[in-house]
Amino acid sequence: PRGLRVAVLDELRAAIGFDYYAWLLTDPQTEVGVAPIAAVPDLAALPRLIRLKYLTDVNRWTSLTTGAATLVAATDGRLVRSLVWRELLRDWRVSDVLSAVFRDAYGCWGFLDLWRTSDARDAATFADDDTNLLTEALPLITTAVRRTQIGLFDGERSEPASDPVVLLLDPQLRPLAQTAARSEERRVGKECRSR
Repeated sequence: PRGLRVAVLDELRAAIGFDYYAWLLTDPQTEVGVAPIAAVPDLAALPRLIRLKYLTDVNRWTSLTTGAATLVAATDGRLVRSLVWRELLRDWRVSDVLSAVFRDAYGCWGFLDLWRTSDARDAATFADDDTNLLTEALPLITTAVRRTQIGLFDGERSEPASDPVVLLLDPQLRPLAQTAARSEERRVGKECRSR
């Protein structure tokens, strides 16, 4: 799914243009976000961004049913109405966000936020043409995302972990504690990435 998302982002950057992005896949039924990829001004703030996105009611993926929407349009041009903008995006000089949800008859497969900043380009907000282009592409992208996620379950099944893997987070999504199985999982993952 990561390779597909990177390729889609490359196409969207050429067609629409944006400065930063955050794209999460979701469990199709619970709509809980997983596997984020993002380019943001401060990666250390990503947990805070995710927390704020869960708390917001403006352009939240659970309330977007079809199409794409801009933050400027959703707030009638009063960005301060958005919790995410007030608490974080304002500091990053974000002037508009184009949000989309990848939803079909089988569930919600992910959501995407594309950000423009006020000092990086001539057009600080997304135009109707940008929103329409992304809206028209959503069915195709959604189908591709769904197929790649379903493809993760093809092939041999691995044995389930013998012990539960638990990670306890504080309200700011910082790790507080974890099971020994989670610590081992992280150690093995780091070794694999360093090879």
